[in-house]
Amino acid sequence: MAPVRGTMPFLQHAAELRRRLIISLLAALGGAIVCYSFYEPVLAVLLRPLDAVPDVAAAEGGGEAYLFINTIFEGFLVRVKVALIAGVVLSLPVHFYNVVRFIFPGLTLRERRAISGALAASFVLLLLGFFYSYYSVIPLSVRFLVSSGFTPPGVGLLLNFGRNVFFVFQFLLVFLVVFQIPILLVVLMMTGVVTRRALLRASRYAVVAIVALAAVVTPPDVVSQVSLAVPMVGMFFLSILVAKLFGFGAE
Repeated sequence: MAPVRGTMPFLQHAAELRRRLIISLLAALGGAIVCYSFYEPVLAVLLRPLDAVPDVAAAEGGGEAYLFINTIFEGFLVRVKVALIAGVVLSLPVHFYNVVRFIFPGLTLRERRAISGALAASFVLLLLGFFYSYYSVIPLSVRFLVSSGFTPPGVGLLLNFGRNVFFVFQFLLVFLVVFQIPILLVVLMMTGVVTRRALLRASRYAVVAIVALAAVVTPPDVVSQVSLAVPMVGMFFLSILVAKLFGFGAE
């Protein structure tokens, strides 16, 4: 029997997987080196949402706000960690490309086109997640958390440098990842793992799970939790609508 088109022997498949992994690792390392070299601009981006803290503290009658480092090696560790994580984020297009190149040989032309569209949509959602969290949710959350309702008048703020940098970084990463969930749902419906009807039947449980997830992955304030949960619920139902428009996920 002739081999199925688009398939390859196991050893060749394993070699291709190893090659893709090496390329992804090199891309992440290269991105980390770039981010380490341009650490100051990257750090400026991460610290910008905290610029509102002194203004809010002063307006609320509080003391001054300072960023501080309490160990001699904290600055170095923060720089290395920021460079590594930012390198992975910066190299995401390479990782997506490798995933596509690895799985495309086993897909039909229609499935290849669908996944190509999903990757394009994934990039758009990455941008939306970044801008939404960076310019809207994080500033609101910061202002809420340092308001006079939680910080007594006259009390100054000593903000640990590393913790607050990674507070912003974690916030951004959460939104970048969460905004990829619609792509995952569409791909699962496209491949027949789940159906639209099954997702609709489980929608009430999905909403509860989304609210619980938003409460776990965001800071303990209502502003950030609601700001994450509402778009997640909307994207859950939007993914079902998109799958219906393209004929995915039918029983």
